Amino acid sequence: MAARPALLVIDVQRDILALPAAARPAVGERFTAVRGRIGGLVERARTSGAPIVFVQHAGPPGHRLAAGTPGWELHPDLPRREDDVVVRKTACDAFHATTLQVELGRLGVSRLVVAGLMTQYCVDTTCRRAVGLGYDVILAADGHTTADTDLLTVEQIVAHHNALLDGFDAGAATIAVRPAADIGFA
Repeated sequence: MAARPALLVIDVQRDILALPAAARPAVGERFTAVRGRIGGLVERARTSGAPIVFVQHAGPPGHRLAAGTPGWELHPDLPRREDDVVVRKTACDAFHATTLQVELGRLGVSRLVVAGLMTQYCVDTTCRRAVGLGYDVILAADGHTTADTDLLTVEQIVAHHNALLDGFDAGAATIAVRPAADIGFA
C-alpha cells in the first residue's frame, strides 16, 4: 500500500511579509509567484483526493500576525475550502503544542508535501521535525519563501535551504526537494 500524502501549507497569511526587510520589490513579487505555485499544489492535491492542511501562525498582541487581526488571516487568494484542516501554531515548529500530528493520524497521512513561509524558520523547522517523527517529506523547491535578512537575500536563503534539506534524513524518513510542477499526490 502506498504512503498517503497530504499537502501542508505553512503560514501563507496576509501580513507574513509585512517586515522592513521585505521592502525590496523582489520579495513581494516572489511571494506572489510562490502563492501561485502553492495554488497549483492545492488543486493537484484536491484532484488526487489528498488532504490539505493549512498552518496559521498566531503571534502575540501587537505582532503583525496577532490572532484575530486582518494580518493573521490566511491569504485570500489561496484556494482554501471550509473542509480543509486549519492548524494554529505559536512556534516555528508546526507540530509543537498543536493538533497537527493528531490531524495527520486521523487522516491516515504518512507523507507530507510542504510549501509556505518563512523558509529559514517555520518551513525548515517543520520539515526537520516531520522527518524526525517518521514522515517522508517533499519540499516544494519553488513553493516556499521568506524576506531578505541583513546578510542574505531571499534567493540565497531559499537556495541554501533547498540544498541543505534535500536528502536530510532521520532513520528511514527523508526530505526530497522538488520543483512544485514535478510534485504529485498519487
